[in-house]
Amino acid sequence: MADETNGTAVGATQAKPKMGKWLLLVGAVIMLSGLLFGYDQGVIAGALDGIQKTFGASTTMIQIITSWVTLGALVGALVAGSLADKIGRRLTILLAAILFVIGALCESLAPGTTILVIGRLIVGFGVGVASVAAPLYAAEQAPTRLRGRFVSIYQLAITMGIFVAYLVNQALISKDTWRVMLGISAVPAVLLFLVMLPMPDSPRWFLKVGRKDDAIKALSKVRPDVDATAEINEIEEASREEDESPATWGEVFSKKLRKPLMVGIGLAVFQQITGINAIIYYANKIFAQAGFETPQGQAAATTWAIGAVNVLATLIAVVYVDRFGRRPLLLAGLVGMTLSLTTVGVTFHFMDKADTSGAGAGGPTTAGLITLVALVVFIASFAFSLGPVVWTVINEIFPNRVRGRAVAVATAFNWGSAWLVSQFFLTLIDSIGNSATFYLFAFFSVLAYIWIWRRVPETKGRTFEEIQKIWEDDNPVQSQRDAGTL
Repeated sequence: MADETNGTAVGATQAKPKMGKWLLLVGAVIMLSGLLFGYDQGVIAGALDGIQKTFGASTTMIQIITSWVTLGALVGALVAGSLADKIGRRLTILLAAILFVIGALCESLAPGTTILVIGRLIVGFGVGVASVAAPLYAAEQAPTRLRGRFVSIYQLAITMGIFVAYLVNQALISKDTWRVMLGISAVPAVLLFLVMLPMPDSPRWFLKVGRKDDAIKALSKVRPDVDATAEINEIEEASREEDESPATWGEVFSKKLRKPLMVGIGLAVFQQITGINAIIYYANKIFAQAGFETPQGQAAATTWAIGAVNVLATLIAVVYVDRFGRRPLLLAGLVGMTLSLTTVGVTFHFMDKADTSGAGAGGPTTAGLITLVALVVFIASFAFSLGPVVWTVINEIFPNRVRGRAVAVATAFNWGSAWLVSQFFLTLIDSIGNSATFYLFAFFSVLAYIWIWRRVPETKGRTFEEIQKIWEDDNPVQSQRDAGTL
């Protein structure tokens, strides 16, 4: 069989894994999981005004309706780790799809804000479960040389879902049909359920629960071009030293796993506190303050400046994450994010001082247009770096035995950070102003750059087993520099 460890093949037929039908379906699973996540993120931006008019909701309630989906996701992510290890990746993804459909129906039929918030929590729970199980499933099914690309597809699908949501918002915003906007979100969940039904669970999960024959069958089905028995034996041999008893939460937080866990949590937190969800959720309101006065103008700016650019830039990461590596994309993206967030802070500083009372008559101000361009740069920079690459690294760095729970912990920190940002973004703007808020996001981007430069090793082209050896060094990044692999 091929040895994919160093990117070289012992058997020539293994050099480039074939994309058979079942491997393409694995891609479809990850795409649909990201699509339902992204649609829910993007659709709320267009639905908020209609919700506010229907229920007379206060600013605090609007923030709750917007942000509590992330609280549900936080809980869902924590539960998903145990579920994915106990019942398997496949059944966990099916459960996520069912939860999302139930939540979407609650949202669209809500008679008041209480049921609407409950629906948001249920949707969030489903999104949180899927955000752990789907990338985990893709990472374990994909060949080593394509693993980064497969997991990055998840983030690409998120951006596509956001873009579709923005298109729906733009088409329906003048008709005040927020219930339709929210109800449509059940469609990708139903499709995910139907695609996932015939799929096998991941070979690594089958091995984890002692079902070696099923592991061989699953690998043969998804990747018929490999010697399944030999590869499963190789994985089994590499993990033979692991304790066969079920992993515990204490083990996840043990000293042995402290380095990869800190890397996973750090990446998850920095992905959110640099401001992405604040901009995704409140894009219309940001553009309103930048001089785009009509709802149609705000929706158009959001759709094309945020939604379309997000999709196109994420394609860069999908194509190049396994060629350029994880660290170069992360660091390059953070440079662009820092510069663009600083620019937005400066333009809001001048807009706050200027008299913009008549700005809407002739369209957005010059400062407003600069804000638009800067946000395009921010979205593009995030979309090829912190967006997809963070999910790739989080799903690579943990040993098979605890991967489900450890990924769940990192993902829960991601959702907790997302909740903090989305819950208090409007309050923060009211308290310290637009300019200072974006300067704060820029400051966090600088911190992220420094931390990643010092703490995050390169995982490109390494098997799961090789990645575990990275953490044996006191300073993995410095060791890679000394070895000339950075």
